[in-house]
Amino acid sequence: MTETVIRVDDQVATFINVFDVDPSKQQELIAILNEGTEKVMQHRPGFISVNILASADGSRVVNLAQWRSVDDIKATMGDPEAQAIAKRTAEIAKAAPQPYKVISVHHA
Repeated sequence: MTETVIRVDDQVATFINVFDVDPSKQQELIAILNEGTEKVMQHRPGFISVNILASADGSRVVNLAQWRSVDDIKATMGDPEAQAIAKRTAEIAKAAPQPYKVISVHHA
């Protein structure tokens, strides 16, 4: 079993997708993302974890995913099943997906 661990200089590829969504559609978007994770993403090579966060005002959803490599992310984005999930999310929300690098982590 794996879990999300955020560390500087980790060899994990981080992919964050920020969705702008009408608050009335936030729960629908979350349901699509959860379904896509359970049915498609977690079965793809290189998958480590997905974390879905919802803004309190309902206007955004953040999908923070970790993969073994950027190549695994690219391969998943090219998968027809993953593309079908992306199309469903695009019908109700505006996405801004990007790979990220962890620069710093601070703890109390």
